Amino acid sequence: MSIDEFVKACAKPAPPQSLPEPLQALFWDARGDWKQAHAVAQQIETAAGSLIHAYLHRKEGDLGNAGYWYGRAGRPVFSGSLAEEWNAIAAELCGA
Repeated sequence: MSIDEFVKACAKPAPPQSLPEPLQALFWDARGDWKQAHAVAQQIETAAGSLIHAYLHRKEGDLGNAGYWYGRAGRPVFSGSLAEEWNAIAAELCGA
C-alpha cells in the first residue's frame, strides 16, 4: 500500500482487513482513537511496534515511557512535531 493509499484509508471508519498491524495502530491513531491504537501497538513485538508505541506515549505526554520504547526500537527520540512523526512512521511502513 502506498502512503497516499494509506492516508486515504484513514478517512474510512474501519481499517482494511488486509492492513498490517503496525499500520492498523497508526490508522486508529489517525482516527483519534489513542486507546485502540495503543492496544494494537502493544501486540506488535517488533522494532516497528516499539516505534509506534514510543510515538503514542510521546503523544500522550508520557516522555519517560516514550523514551523507553524509542530505546527498544533502536531509535532516538523524535524531535519534530507529532504530525511529522506520524507521517515519517507511516511513510517508512509503506515503503516510501
